[in-house]
Amino acid sequence: MRKYEVMYIIRPDIEQDAVQAAVEKFQGIISNGGEITKHEVMGKRRLAYEINKFRDGTFVLVNFSANPEVVAELERLMKISDEVIRYLITLDVVA
Repeated sequence: MRKYEVMYIIRPDIEQDAVQAAVEKFQGIISNGGEITKHEVMGKRRLAYEINKFRDGTFVLVNFSANPEVVAELERLMKISDEVIRYLITLDVVA
């Protein structure tokens, strides 16, 4: 299993309960075939530039270990999710 890091931004106009549900959904996908080592909801922050007419977003950072199949499924679900306005999954190459 490789170590990955995902940062995603959730739309600012949805309720806190919906934010929590989205976070738990993505945690469940990762936990289904991997292991979460660090999870941090960084809260609502101002974006550097406008994305889909939004100036703010709720930032979430997750470090995890998983197989490539889990990462592919996570990326597929983030692409079609209405709550996520931007995401980035990278290999965590901390030496």
